[in-house]
Amino acid sequence: MKTKLILVGGFLGAGKTTLLGEAACRLSQAGKQVGLITNDQAAELVDTVLLEYTNALVSEVSGSCFCCNFPGFTAAIAYITEKEAVDVIIAEPVGSCTDLSATILQPLKDKFADTLRVAPLSVLVDPQQLIHLLDGRVAGLHPSAVYILRKQLEEADFIIINKADRLSPATAAALQKRTAAEWPWAKVYVISAKSGDGLENWLNDVLQSAAAGKRLAEVDYDIYAEGEAVLGWLNTTVHLQHQSADWDSYANQLLNALQQRLAELPAAVGHVKLLVKTGSGFVLGNITGPDNLITVRGSAGVGQAATMTLNARAQMEPESLQAIVLEEISKAGGSAVIAEFAALKCLKPGHPKPTYRYNQIIAQVAE
Repeated sequence: MKTKLILVGGFLGAGKTTLLGEAACRLSQAGKQVGLITNDQAAELVDTVLLEYTNALVSEVSGSCFCCNFPGFTAAIAYITEKEAVDVIIAEPVGSCTDLSATILQPLKDKFADTLRVAPLSVLVDPQQLIHLLDGRVAGLHPSAVYILRKQLEEADFIIINKADRLSPATAAALQKRTAAEWPWAKVYVISAKSGDGLENWLNDVLQSAAAGKRLAEVDYDIYAEGEAVLGWLNTTVHLQHQSADWDSYANQLLNALQQRLAELPAAVGHVKLLVKTGSGFVLGNITGPDNLITVRGSAGVGQAATMTLNARAQMEPESLQAIVLEEISKAGGSAVIAEFAALKCLKPGHPKPTYRYNQIIAQVAE
């Protein structure tokens, strides 16, 4: 039996990691063995730490996107399949990555047909970003970043409008109709990865269909590179100490401070994610979307020690982003909280150079 590989793309803040976690739980409950692959331009990824709390095997490809490190991606697949006979692998590429059909799906269908069954390319999208795109507005994003978002949708087999819990049924239905009219070749779903509503329809279809990578987008790599480079990327892991801290309150305080600082500039936010974990649990916080909404879930409780992983993607120079994040970490919780940085990486992505880039669709024979 071949392993089913599902690629879930989508721009920063769309909710891909939440979707992966929920899908993995549902598949596990159905008796499936699941593997998950995360991806980022640097290590110390919140997504990986979070998904390790699921029952799935998790592997991370860091330092470049899947497209520019195809051997690294296939090594992550091999790591999972050699550890366990998994039924399904769900992979989440970097949020600023596009041209996945040409650089990932076609090579996989060509070179791994004996072991992998490639699923339709699913692209997750934030509804507010989608509305802005359809209305011709950029919502603070650089035009080249908007170009990436549009290209992601252009190459999708399945478009998944996420965060339906924030939409009225009428708004969701109208948005689904507009999306289907704009990209008529793609099947359009409306879901809430947070609540799980609508997830079964997409999951059933993506597992059963062999129509993967049906389109190739025409991508200008200079515009693509500019769209990635306008964003500063920061990943850090910090060990925190306090006599007795409320770590949930600490996470909320830090998120609110970062939200305010970035709004004052103003700097468009791809996402800010943090996960604070202790022996008793974890609290996860996000700042996402054009409105920079804060969401927090879970609890790390009260205690003396915690470890925080924080990722920030904002439209500004990396040095400026680093200065803001470090300053707010130093102030969060007051002087009684001691922060020791175990890892810190701040960068802007380089020009994408994919390992492979196919100019034709590779057929995948139905089982």
